[in-house]
Amino acid sequence: MKKAIQFGAGNIGRGFIGALLSQASYHVVFADINEEMINELNEKKSYQIHILDLEQRQETITNVSGVLSNGPDIVNEVAEADIVTTAVGPNVLKIIASTIAKGIEARREAGRGVLNIIACENMVGGSKHLEEQVYTHLSEAGKAYAEKNVGFANCSVDRIVPPYQGENMLDVGVESFYEWIVEEPSLKGEVPQIPGMKLTDNLLAYVQRKLFTLNTGHAITAYLGYLAGMETIEEAINNDEIRAVVRQAMEESGDALIKKHGFDKEEHYKYIDKIEKRFKNPYIRDEVIRVGREPLRKLGPADRLVGPANMAIQYGLGHDALLKGIAAAFHYDNPQDPQSKELQEQIAKNGIEAAVSSVTGFTEGSEDHRIICEEYAKTSKA
Repeated sequence: MKKAIQFGAGNIGRGFIGALLSQASYHVVFADINEEMINELNEKKSYQIHILDLEQRQETITNVSGVLSNGPDIVNEVAEADIVTTAVGPNVLKIIASTIAKGIEARREAGRGVLNIIACENMVGGSKHLEEQVYTHLSEAGKAYAEKNVGFANCSVDRIVPPYQGENMLDVGVESFYEWIVEEPSLKGEVPQIPGMKLTDNLLAYVQRKLFTLNTGHAITAYLGYLAGMETIEEAINNDEIRAVVRQAMEESGDALIKKHGFDKEEHYKYIDKIEKRFKNPYIRDEVIRVGREPLRKLGPADRLVGPANMAIQYGLGHDALLKGIAAAFHYDNPQDPQSKELQEQIAKNGIEAAVSSVTGFTEGSEDHRIICEEYAKTSKA
């Protein structure tokens, strides 16, 4: 039987990527540092996915097991795998890179063939970033082997998987919509046959479409909802004032995407309609404090807030709502989130003007920098 290693046994790993791999007749080995989760996977060998939508249903995911990602068995699991996927968060890729490298070296020594690795993270170029990290741990022979036998294919992933309390810890709740688009030219050997995985030779367009639409709208809804004292994405998007800003921001990013990638405007605006409807799903309780976490990453120059604003600037297009969303993000104050804590310390120490410039890359004195600071000054948490 084909074997898949899924790094990350969290909600996205179990509720999205791992589930699709299992349904494609792979034995899925979840690798994670959560010992309780791994023990439960090895004991139960199955779990339930609950589709949270108007037509609610359950899917049983079988043929799964677990292994500690920091334990002695993970290297051999990678060495024997047909495919490796990740859903660990962008910042953790460098941590698992050495383990993957050891697995590649073990494959080389055993004379095993092709392995495809797909980092399913909310970032542009996740698999290539992982590849760079892995190569720093490979021997020269390992690098030569990997160049011939190991594919690192970037992808775009899209599914809202909120926190969920089921009957047992393995159960997970997901929305019915999902999209997994993989860069076909970077795959090695025979293309894996996985229903639900779409292949493309123009991944950047799809990555940016998703990141600058779904993730942009999601983040701005969260930050504006947080400012208004709201708890959930659904509550926030059903507020007319917030919805108007979020919609305008997604249209601003959309107009820039249409210019850059040649998307059909009518089709792209229908895509925006679909995303707005997803935010309103009453069966998904997605807290604004969760969606807003890691604001420093989300305010990066190429990420979901500043990235589309820069693209709009590049094409001379309006981006006022995007700037409002950026300003709102600087108010996100969650002491449980290390990045939020760091951001608030920057603002307290250096002032909002310096913080905006440092985090977003907008030059102090520029028009966009001025607008963000003015919008920040206009608002405060309810």
